[in-house]
Amino acid sequence: MSLPKNFLWGASTSAYQVEGAYNEDGKGLSVQDVKTPFPGTPNFNVCSDHYHHYKEDVKLFSELGLKAYRFSIAWTRILPDGDGEVNPKGVEFYSNLIDECLKYGIEPIVTMYHFDLPYELDKVGGWTNPRTMDAFVKFAKILFENYGSRVKYWLTINEQNMMILYGPVIGTTKPGQEGLLYQSNHYMLLAQAKVFKLCHEMVPNAKIGPAPNISVNYPHTSKPEDNLATLYVNAVRNWLYLDIAVWGKYNPVAMDYITKKGFKIDITEEDMQILREGKPDFIAFNYYNTATIEAYSEKEAATQGDQQIALGDPGFFKGVANEFLPFTDFGWQIDPLGFRTTLMEIYSRYHLPLLITENGLGAYDKVEEDGSINDDYRIEYLKQHITELKRAVETGVDVMGYCPWSAIDLISTHQGFLKRYGFIYVNRDNEDLKDLKRLKKKSFFWYNNLIKENAESL
Repeated sequence: MSLPKNFLWGASTSAYQVEGAYNEDGKGLSVQDVKTPFPGTPNFNVCSDHYHHYKEDVKLFSELGLKAYRFSIAWTRILPDGDGEVNPKGVEFYSNLIDECLKYGIEPIVTMYHFDLPYELDKVGGWTNPRTMDAFVKFAKILFENYGSRVKYWLTINEQNMMILYGPVIGTTKPGQEGLLYQSNHYMLLAQAKVFKLCHEMVPNAKIGPAPNISVNYPHTSKPEDNLATLYVNAVRNWLYLDIAVWGKYNPVAMDYITKKGFKIDITEEDMQILREGKPDFIAFNYYNTATIEAYSEKEAATQGDQQIALGDPGFFKGVANEFLPFTDFGWQIDPLGFRTTLMEIYSRYHLPLLITENGLGAYDKVEEDGSINDDYRIEYLKQHITELKRAVETGVDVMGYCPWSAIDLISTHQGFLKRYGFIYVNRDNEDLKDLKRLKKKSFFWYNNLIKENAESL
């Protein structure tokens, strides 16, 4: 089966990882601007300097053949303190970026919030404070007012599940907030539902959806205990967020986990009514790999990892290596078939169109003496995953588009510019900004050809 002719072939970035200009033109500070970077990695002051290079970059995206560009809007560029006066320069920047995309026939796909909570809101408790929920709705209203006539596709919150499960790693959870994790999550879910409804009221021709990080996970063995542990992981990592977004209901297995862990959530009937009234038009999700799970004794010590290396939770589940899957250079396992399984599982549960908003390979990219970057490993990774996407479509899964991570090199949270994802190379490293020159990788030309032929050769 061929993919639809209007399939949204795209690529993705996020504001705090690509833009730079962290304190220019009235922008306020976010939690990403004030956090201490991981050892050996740069801060987010300059990044790829997309803020000053956006016209050059969008022209390159056009040459890449993109039909869509998924980017995020920095909350503090629009509202410097998160909840006060609007910054006209910030509104102007994204207006210009959107117009530049449309000039080349590139559909803007806008993420409202991608890990960069305003620092002034963080000072008063961040998402543990319902004020942040109200501020997010205010922020969304400003976006709809200014860009609603030009943006057809909106994403509310990027990887909300990762912010809850891996907040300290990502930089979105402060010490002392651990006991309020699921209250924070509840406020985020309420904010999202309110924004779904607001979007349908203010921009009825637009479509909006959530954007969690979703992957179906495997029991390590056929032991019933491993299967039960996997049931909890899938509920807590995946279905908790999507069940509420789509159905306005809390997943019972996830709630059992939350209760047994001793987390308290203040939920009112009015809250549940709000959750039921906010409906998404599609489900966006990020996929990098699956996890393999086994039962975890309460006597064992907790394990640590990043957002794609499963944490252990004594008494519930533990992530282990899957002996049947290869690893990337950075320790993430590669599972293209798991991508197809995830697509099929999400669609069979919710029957909403799906949009892939991140999928990609972080690797060490080398510039050869002739200026070429031969990232065949990235081409192979993407080829395998797009092949499985097509097979999912053949089974009847409705997929709107595919936006791999990332359009252009940007700062990786844990490895900075050592770990690169882009189709376009940015000439800088963790220590030296160099000239920030843009170079096309081999994968750039491959993806361009794939888009032209709508992946018919795969």
